[in-house]
Parts: sequence; C-alpha cells; structure tokens
Amino acid sequence: MMNILVFAPHRDDEILGVGGTILKRKAAGAHVTVCVVTAREGQELPPNVKRIHEEMLQAHAYCGIDKYVGLPFSAVNLETFSRRELNKAIFDTVTEAAPEEVYLPFWGDMQKDHQIVTEAAMVALREKYDHPVKRIYAYETLSETGINLPTENYAFIPNVFEDISDYLEQKKTALSFFQSQVHDFPDLRSPETVEALAKFRGATVNVRAAEAFMLIRETK
Repeated sequence: MMNILVFAPHRDDEILGVGGTILKRKAAGAHVTVCVVTAREGQELPPNVKRIHEEMLQAHAYCGIDKYVGLPFSAVNLETFSRRELNKAIFDTVTEAAPEEVYLPFWGDMQKDHQIVTEAAMVALREKYDHPVKRIYAYETLSETGINLPTENYAFIPNVFEDISDYLEQKKTALSFFQSQVHDFPDLRSPETVEALAKFRGATVNVRAAEAFMLIRETK
C-alpha cells in the first residue's frame, strides 16, 4: 500500500490542487494523509473558520482521505511563528506519515503561506533523513498559482500530468462541499474554472482531464 502525504497551507488547497489525484490514488488502495498547516489546531475557531473546517471534513470523508493532521499555526501571519517550531511540526508529520509520495504547494504562488509551507517541507524532506520518500511534487492552486509577479521565478511549468478523466466529476463534487469558498464563474474558484483547467491540462497530454505537477525530486 502506497502512503501519500499532501501538505495544504489552508483548508481546500488539497482538493483544488490534488483532489483528482487523491481520488485516483484512493481507488488504487493508497493511504492518504492531508496536513493542513494553518489549521489553528488546539485553538477556539471563529465561526467562519469553523464552517470551513466542517466543509473540509465532509470533503475528506467523500474522498476517503484516511487521516487529517491539523497544525497549530494560523493563516496570514504564518511567518511570525518561529522557523524551528514550524520545521519541527512538519518534520514530525513527515516522519509519522512515512510517505512515498509528497505533494506541496507551488513555491511561486501569490500567497506567502504557500511559499513558507513548501520551504519548511523541503527541509523535512532532505535526503539525509530516513524517510522513504520516492517522489515530491508541487501542485497548482487556482487563485494562487500563476497570478504572482510575471517573472520566471514564479512561473508554474508542469512536467508531470496525472490523468483524472475518470475522477473530474468526483473532484468537482468534493469541492462543492466548500460552499463558503467556491464562487460563481468567472471566479477562479468556480466549478467551471476547475473543469476548464483540468480539461486544458488534459488536452496538453491528449486525455480528457488532468492535474498538472512539477516534479521536484524522484528517487528510484
């Protein structure tokens, strides 16, 4: 059984970026862990965050996600937490999940939280540690990927495409649980935009729908 670990800076990033692949991996018998870094775990959640949390749990149940890990950090001010504390929390998550595949947000995303999460995760995923990680991917997140400064450092250039033709409708259903986060077209987080991106990524490799990733590292 393959162990999959997805790091999501915020609740719903995991479904937007990796939802179809999660569904496909689950259908193949994989064990999937999702770690939400800015979950504010252990704190009293305000009503709006509590609502998103409940929506996330419903989406996770629908997708068959095996384990949710919420870290105690908060969004927007993630950079104010000590690097040692963040790195250790992510390192401990990697150690416990023992993943063969890891999915990270793209470093060049507009949201600073995405950059911080990826940098911390790459510290924990260094080859010097005894983690059986075979592949590390960066995923794209609608409303964050591709809208940063127009320079080469922030360009998402995918080189791995996961065929999700059989899982696109299920991905859209999973996203529909996030009623507070999904909006009408032409919003980037609309069902139509999610479908359009999946079809565009799929067309580039001659399949009906795909999720695109940047391969960061592969060990065979």
